[in-house]
Amino acid sequence: MKVLDQSGARIERSIAELRHLFRQDAQATRRRDARPGLWIAVVIYWLFSFTDLLLVPDVAFQTIQARLAVGVAALAVLEIQLRLQAETKWIDVTCAAAIVFGYLGWLWPTMTSAHTESASYYMVFGTIFMMSANLFFTFDIKFSIVTSTFILSVLFIVNYYFPSPDTYKLVFANFYVSCFAFTSYVNWKLNKERYNVFLNALEAATQHKEATERGHALLRLSRTDPLTGLENRRAIDEKLRQYWNDWHNSGHRFAAMLIDVDFFKGFNDFYGHQDGDRCLVIVASALADLVKQHNGSIGRYGGEEFIVLSRLPDDEQTMALADAIRATVEGLALPHDQRKDGTPVVTVSVGVGVTREHSGAKLERIIHEADRALYLAKASGRNCVWLFDPCDPQSSDERENIAALLKIAISQSLVSLVYQPIQNIASGRIEAAEALMRLKMLDGTPIPPNVFIPVAEQTGAILKLGRWAIKTVCTELLAHDHLAVVSVNVSPIQLKAPGFAASVAAILAETGVSGSRLAFEITEGLEMEIHSDVLRCIADLRRLGIRIWLDDFGTGFAGLSWLRLIEFDLVKIDRSFLHDCGSPKGKMMLQDIISLIRNRGHSILIEGVETNEQKTFARELGIDMVQGFDIGRPVPAAEFLSRWTACERIFPIAKRA
Repeated sequence: MKVLDQSGARIERSIAELRHLFRQDAQATRRRDARPGLWIAVVIYWLFSFTDLLLVPDVAFQTIQARLAVGVAALAVLEIQLRLQAETKWIDVTCAAAIVFGYLGWLWPTMTSAHTESASYYMVFGTIFMMSANLFFTFDIKFSIVTSTFILSVLFIVNYYFPSPDTYKLVFANFYVSCFAFTSYVNWKLNKERYNVFLNALEAATQHKEATERGHALLRLSRTDPLTGLENRRAIDEKLRQYWNDWHNSGHRFAAMLIDVDFFKGFNDFYGHQDGDRCLVIVASALADLVKQHNGSIGRYGGEEFIVLSRLPDDEQTMALADAIRATVEGLALPHDQRKDGTPVVTVSVGVGVTREHSGAKLERIIHEADRALYLAKASGRNCVWLFDPCDPQSSDERENIAALLKIAISQSLVSLVYQPIQNIASGRIEAAEALMRLKMLDGTPIPPNVFIPVAEQTGAILKLGRWAIKTVCTELLAHDHLAVVSVNVSPIQLKAPGFAASVAAILAETGVSGSRLAFEITEGLEMEIHSDVLRCIADLRRLGIRIWLDDFGTGFAGLSWLRLIEFDLVKIDRSFLHDCGSPKGKMMLQDIISLIRNRGHSILIEGVETNEQKTFARELGIDMVQGFDIGRPVPAAEFLSRWTACERIFPIAKRA
């Protein structure tokens, strides 16, 4: 039989080992049941004193004395043994001795009674003691037989000397032997059944432990960032809710710190993504050790962004921890020679948000404040710490400045689209592109998407920008058959907005583009929930022929429930899984994710293909589509058309009737 050892490994158990385990388990059971069992037996034994008074009144005083003496002695010895932690075998001996001496102490004076007929009845009661040895107490089978054999011998001796006819003695002898055989057989069957029950319980416990270990492993996997080993965004969001609830319920103040590796894109471009991933792992390990000392929580919140949650009593200690985080990374002295500011090592910028009396009712606010503080830290030269202050004009106006900019972004041509090619790995042809939104200030300074997109969603500007993006994609690349399919990222706000599908249908009708040439990429985020409005909108979009893609699968955003509820045309695997394939564990994880998606019947696209070797590896894994710098960087529509539609062998222009 296979069971688990203490380490959780499956091992073979021999019959001898299993029987030894069973005996140990049976001893524990007997030890546990000895006290209540003997007390019940003694009380019943004493109650038979009323029978003595009725049947053998001339010797009742002697029999009652014998009963009391045997019962008190047995209980006293048992209690002493239990207090002294005596071995189970000696407790069994005490219980067996109580049975034997209980019968002898009762039977002996009864045999001297003048009421001979009544005394003969007491000989029959001997079978009750035999049954007790075999059935009432859970003795080992050998010990039970020895005890009941002793009682049987006493019965035979008394039966032989008792003045009665030979026929009477023969009948009683047969009765004794029958009871002995029957109770011994039943005891043997019970012990055999107990052994089978023990084996079944052991197997069930083994399977339960295995299932529990698998469940814990899957839970850890679903809550762990595959690259750094830190908690992923899903896990840290749950931790954030715990901190937030504790603050609201108990007043436990806490800080949220967003940490961004400075100029990390330049690091990746110069040193390569493998060194970039190694850099993130080193930084994550150092920060985890530091945060652990402050009983905080740390997780990976994005590509090169980390988040720390910590309960700190005041701003002074909060800023001390934030600066310790900054100094720890700078102290690693990881080389970064391509920085624009001349600093030769990797550093981080830290934005801090703290709970305050007027922090509002939504936990997202503290993250927004930390994000705005991080933006100001980066704008202040990086490698610094910034605490969000609602009274600071820089903190309070930045979001408003971006919100105001978004209102005029379309009319002032401040917003634009760039397109990144998507290649069919089997044919080598560019069969699709992803449209990415860009925003610049009035002076031409670019604003990162991770800065303006959240503001656009919070203010509702994303609805107008989203419609503009869809129409621009249709007119720039799809209306004239320049490309077969273009994907557009769709915000949760858009999917929840009434009439979104109808507005898309109007754009398709106006531009004359078939819905089948448009794909919407959906990313599950903190504010994204699967409810009826979202599912209904997706169904309406599908009726228009629009393809639905699931973006960023595996990063802590996309859940398995999405694959179960929505029939996606394509699933995009996050680049981090491809870049983590340098280790056997990372490679196995990517293969498992691919198998999971394949079993659902979806096409697969993997992002972050930066080298020819990675493309070859993706081909070996059976990936359908690839996207990344090795295929092509995001470029404006004109450059995209001149580069990717000029060569028929790479991309045949789709001709539509």
